[in-house]
Amino acid sequence: MPIVVHLDDVLAARGMTLTELAERIDITLANLSILKTGKAKAVRFSTLEAICRELDCQPGDLLGFEAE
Repeated sequence: MPIVVHLDDVLAARGMTLTELAERIDITLANLSILKTGKAKAVRFSTLEAICRELDCQPGDLLGFEAE
């Protein structure tokens, strides 16, 4: 899939765990893990907004496009 998720990189840069982020944005760890691993087929803007707010980042910091 040409859309790549850089959530691990942003979390590491902020010194935050996936579990901590899940608790802060009130989403299940399982759903956040699906997003982190790139297995998600869609993401709600409200979820993306909450992640960006908590990690103090832009959507482009989390998502990238790599042509096949």
